[in-house]
Formats: sequence, C-alpha cells, structure tokens
Amino acid sequence: MPQRDLYEILGVPRTASADDIRKAYRRLAKKYHPDMNPGDRKAEEKFKEITAAHEVLNDAKRRKLYDEFGADSLRTGFDEKTAEAYRQWRQGGGRGQEIPFDLGDFETVNVGGVGSFDFGSIFGDLFGGARRGGRRRPTPASVPGADAEAEIEVDLRDAVLGAERDLRVDGRTLRVRIPAGVTDGSRIRLAGQGGDSPAGGPPGDLFLVVRLRAHPFVRREGRDLYVDLPLTVPEAALGAEVVLPTFDGAVQLRVPPGSASGRQLRLRGRGLPDLHGGPRGDLYAVAKIVLPEESEALRRAVEPLASLYKQDPRAHLSL
Repeated sequence: MPQRDLYEILGVPRTASADDIRKAYRRLAKKYHPDMNPGDRKAEEKFKEITAAHEVLNDAKRRKLYDEFGADSLRTGFDEKTAEAYRQWRQGGGRGQEIPFDLGDFETVNVGGVGSFDFGSIFGDLFGGARRGGRRRPTPASVPGADAEAEIEVDLRDAVLGAERDLRVDGRTLRVRIPAGVTDGSRIRLAGQGGDSPAGGPPGDLFLVVRLRAHPFVRREGRDLYVDLPLTVPEAALGAEVVLPTFDGAVQLRVPPGSASGRQLRLRGRGLPDLHGGPRGDLYAVAKIVLPEESEALRRAVEPLASLYKQDPRAHLSL
C-alpha cells in the first residue's frame, strides 16, 4: 500500500465530498503557498504535494480509479481500459500471472507556475517482485511517446477570465482551454498530443508554456493589476463618481475629494485569480490628473490657485 494516502495528504476522510476536498485544499494551499513562505523549500514541496493530491481527488474519474486501485492508478496512461485488464488480472490470482500492463513510473503531475510533483517520491512498491534493479521494467508496447513543449501567447484578459483558443501546432489545430490565473511560465498540459510511441504505446503529452502579452493600459505586479485613471482637475479636487472599465465589466468608482496624481484606489478582488485556488489579486486605479488644452481661460482659472499652496510641494525632495 502507499506510504502516504492522498486523502491523508489533504487531511480528509475517504468519504469526503468534493466540496470538502476543495475546502481542505484551499486551506492548505493558502498556508503553504510559496508567496506566503518565501525561500522555504519545505513549504514549497508541501504545497506541490497537496496540489498534486488535489488534482487527482478533484477529478471524479481519477478519484474513482484511485479509490479502487490506489497508487497504481496514478501511473501515466492508466485509464478504464487498463483498469479492466487490472481487474481481470487480480481476479485470476495476480502474482502468478503475467501483468497485463506496465507498472511504470508514477505520473508526474504539473502544478502550474510552481513546477511539478512526482508521486513516485511519496509512494512505495505496490507489488513486491515488480521492481528489478530499483526500477520497474517497462514492456515495449507500454512505452509512451516523447513529451513535447511549445509556447503559447496569452492576452492578459484571457489570463484573468480564462478562455478557449485554437492553436496550430505541427499542422494540427488544437482547442486549448486557458485556465484563469495563468502567468508567465505556467504550463498547460494537453494529454496525448505529444510524440507518437515507437512501440505502439500511448502518445506523449504536449506542454504549452504561457507567455503573457503586455496590455496597453494595464500593468501587472504579481496578481495585482494597475490601470491609470484620468481625472479632470475638478474631479480630483472636489471628488466625483466615475466609470472605470475592468475585465469583469464597468464599475462605478468613488474618487475622494483632494485626490492627487498617483493616488491608488483599490478594487478588492478584481485582479488576477490564483491558479491554485487562493485569493484573487486586487485592481488599483491610479489617479492621473489631466489638464485641459492650454488657453488664456485656463491661465486665468489656475493663477488664483497659487496662493492656496502653503509650502513648496517639492520641499521634501532630497537626493
């Protein structure tokens, strides 16, 4: 049996509901997220472990196979066809017969921008005599094709909201689901879209490495987004209700009186989502005062303002 059970990793019973599993993952992901534990390698490995466990148990089909077959269901290419062969093999006595599939390495599960986690590092042997020389020997027909890698450019809007896009790869058109929360370096796995197996086994996987396109008006810092908010002099001085476009739709924003250029007005939860279920970033509207075109009327209107400054606004500067 596995040295560590996936349910044990998430701290939930095997009877846990899908909602219980999601809640447990979010709680643990927030605790061990690399952003919350900078430089802590143990926390990073723990985060990868719980994320990998969640990716299995959050998928109804993979969870069903895991509940029946345990750690061996995590092997790359283990599907219902393999499961049925496994059932027949076990019903026939198992160890005295030829295993009908390759007991190869456990699947390496991608966990987004943080990296990957190899289940083989936490599970022991399932079958006492299955390994030889420290590794299980694959049969030729079970050797998968090589994995492939390509880059995909993603608009910031699609990274915030998620999207589906068609992508041309090696003369093929692939439909790609872009999950909300991807950032530069995130990897999107397309199962079975990699290289063909030389021995008739399953094809490899295609991994798409995300590159975010720069947005003409929105800047990104981590999961927070920043957009300049042009204001007239009266709006900045007296306060106003203005309309601000966001990726989630236009919102009414209250500008407090006396807002100087550079003031940041926060819209909580309007930034980039967390790919791993953590809290979403914020959107900051940065005040940018816009003067009307130069004219005699502007000069006459502005000149009286000089007397309102009680001190030199640059007096604090020191280089």
